[in-house]
Amino acid sequence: MRTAPSAIADEVERYLRTGGTDPHHAAWPGSGFMERANRAHEDLRGALVREVRRLAEGLSHEPLPQADTVALTRDKVEPMVRGLFPRIEQDQVLATLEKSVVFLTSANIEPLLLEHGYDSSAWTLANLYLASLGADLLGEDAPRLVGLSEETTCYVSPDYFAEDDPFADFIVHEAAHIFHNCKRATVGLRETRTKEWLLDIEYRKRETFAYSCEAYARVIERGKSPSERRALAADYGSTVRISEERVDPAEVAGIVTEAAAARNGWKVILARCAPTSRPQSALQHVRDSLAAKEAARRR
Repeated sequence: MRTAPSAIADEVERYLRTGGTDPHHAAWPGSGFMERANRAHEDLRGALVREVRRLAEGLSHEPLPQADTVALTRDKVEPMVRGLFPRIEQDQVLATLEKSVVFLTSANIEPLLLEHGYDSSAWTLANLYLASLGADLLGEDAPRLVGLSEETTCYVSPDYFAEDDPFADFIVHEAAHIFHNCKRATVGLRETRTKEWLLDIEYRKRETFAYSCEAYARVIERGKSPSERRALAADYGSTVRISEERVDPAEVAGIVTEAAAARNGWKVILARCAPTSRPQSALQHVRDSLAAKEAARRR
């Protein structure tokens, strides 16, 4: 039988290489779950910070310009918000999005890793930061990301300021994910039984929606006339490169082309990525599930 120190060491190693953890923290001693969880958090996150520090030694990321992050974010996401939401709701949504972006830097990475609520997300953020340095990642299967959206926060790599793809904008891409991650009540908007989230996006279309918003944002930012925007959309369609397996590049190109020809292209993107049927409320889903089980029992 393994000793407790050996079991803990194995769990720490597994976490560093895969981001996976035991939700019960069984390897750690303690009189109850909370005591074990606190000890696990200290060991796992402490090890994560030390490993990131080791892999990052001697390396540096793209310097951030002396810019107001809130103003930059608002400038990037405002056209999207104005195009997707009714006028009465726009300011409340913007107030949330303009404060949503956090650039991962050498100055904030360690406290972010220590304080983040989820072990797996902290591990992903560590890899996002290491990738911005050109450092080795934590594991063979570690994702190579430039941005990550969780609830109402968008974590973005400093590589944002070195990106040379004329159709790329990590801020818009990650902010677009907030619309399906965030409930209306969170930003002070009224919820109804059929309107719970900021926007209803088909689950399988979430990345398609984000990539389409990203490219279209660059089209309207660069194109000053309808003809210029149509030309840019055609250019995007001829050169689009999306490595995300869940996304069909041709579909994104088609959405952006259609959006560029419309009066409000944002609504085109939303319509192309909307659920095929009205989303159920959580309560209605439970009722329907129970009804189905009862019908099956009677048969």
